[in-house]
Amino acid sequence: MILVTGATGNIGSALLKELHACGAGPLRGLTRDAAQATFPEGVEAVEGDFAEPASLKPALEGVRLLFLVSRLGSDADILEAARQAGVEHVVLVSSITVQTHPHLGPAGENLAVEQLLKESGMAWTILRPTQFASNALMWAASIREHETVRAPYADTALPTIHPADIASVARVALTEPGHQGRTYALTGPEPVTARQQVEAIAAALGREVPFAEISREQAHAQMAAVFGAEAAEAVLDVTGGDVNDELLTVRDTVSQVTGAPARPFRQWASENATAFH
Repeated sequence: MILVTGATGNIGSALLKELHACGAGPLRGLTRDAAQATFPEGVEAVEGDFAEPASLKPALEGVRLLFLVSRLGSDADILEAARQAGVEHVVLVSSITVQTHPHLGPAGENLAVEQLLKESGMAWTILRPTQFASNALMWAASIREHETVRAPYADTALPTIHPADIASVARVALTEPGHQGRTYALTGPEPVTARQQVEAIAAALGREVPFAEISREQAHAQMAAVFGAEAAEAVLDVTGGDVNDELLTVRDTVSQVTGAPARPFRQWASENATAFH
């Protein structure tokens, strides 16, 4: 049995589809509201809340392989519940900032979860993706209203990754030998700026989308209200304020692991154009 957590999210939903398509065996998707879940036929929807690890016990029953996104609850309790349930292998989604910006608070938290997993006694595979293409959804409301998209560091290009590529690597790690004890840094196939992302969305919509660069201070004021001041500072550092060669490097890990090239941002924009209509 494979349990996919975050099963309705950008990575989890894509992973369930891939696992189902390749006939990976019994599949279970964890969600807070099973009645609202639209999983592939035959995938069992189970409810659970990361904030209450005890609620995960029924979902973990009979599970041997676990896909886990870090820092959505008490990871120590979640991993212990998995260990007690007999889970043998965990594929963990961490962050590339563990190696590019280890001094930042969120990166340190991700590293701590990685260490917990390594010390758990369960086999592990760690995925460290860079910036998600789906982060562009934060502009969706502005674009739908035909307003100007405003973003800092407009021309800083990062090798943004399609969430489905993270899912593809996870699927291989869960179903094929040779990936236990491995850590994979994951990026998209090319650097792409915020300005270019908006241009790709505009192309997918078939209309112009106005764009304006704003200052770090302006962006921080907006982001701090949502994420908190420290998290906002960290996000702004890794999206342009404190980039380094390690963060900017384009890696071929996706193609090396899956045998298929990583998807460019324009493909994500095309596939998700309805979110911006």
